[in-house]
Amino acid sequence: QVQLVESGGGLVQAGGSLRLSCAASGSILSIHTMGWYRQAPGKQREFVARISSGGSTNYADSVKGRFTISRDNAKNTVYLQMNSLKPEDTAVYYCKAETYGLGGYWGQGTQLTVSS
Repeated sequence: QVQLVESGGGLVQAGGSLRLSCAASGSILSIHTMGWYRQAPGKQREFVARISSGGSTNYADSVKGRFTISRDNAKNTVYLQMNSLKPEDTAVYYCKAETYGLGGYWGQGTQLTVSS
């Protein structure tokens, strides 16, 4: 199994920046891709960004150029640097780990609120 713990959420003004962290533990050698998703009130959870074990990244169009995902394999941690935040970025942000043979795992989520 894999355990994921997110941190770094909070309240920030529009135009500001924040960095989320997600620390993985457990069967970390089984993890290949890690990603961030978000869910705003009344909406479905949506993809934000992902990074492969080799460092390849993908972003949702809504965050391209503003968010950057990175990964520190030595610390088993993935980060999401968020710049130029907008009120529509307000959501609970979830970390996801995709593994070889063990399925996918989710963190508990961290709240980001962007005030206008």
